[in-house]
Amino acid sequence: MKKASPKKAPSPSKKNGTPAAVDPKFAPVVAAFAKDREVTYGGKGFGSTGLKVNGKLFAMISSKGKFVAKLPKDRVEELVRDGKGEYFDPGHGRLMKEWIALDGGAKSWLDLAIQARWFVRGA
Repeated sequence: MKKASPKKAPSPSKKNGTPAAVDPKFAPVVAAFAKDREVTYGGKGFGSTGLKVNGKLFAMISSKGKFVAKLPKDRVEELVRDGKGEYFDPGHGRLMKEWIALDGGAKSWLDLAIQARWFVRGA
């Protein structure tokens, strides 16, 4: 009996088939999920390429260069209240209650991406 080969995760691509560029600030976050078989980098969400778990977007760099992650509403409220981020606005003027956007340094990005991965995976 022939053994089924594992499915290969789709490689990130643009319309012309070349790999999608990873923002250098976001690259360490993408690299941290490289061995996670449920996580892929690619596709579009809110007009940006990002990390997905089982096809659901959980972290990305926005078109404005901000790190964006999907977290529980209470966690987003806490981060906003503490001045660590702001509610994500995908461009239509309506703030997303389960999405946080952060400027600046990437020190906390990996931790938030891990939280987002588990939140989205469980949803």
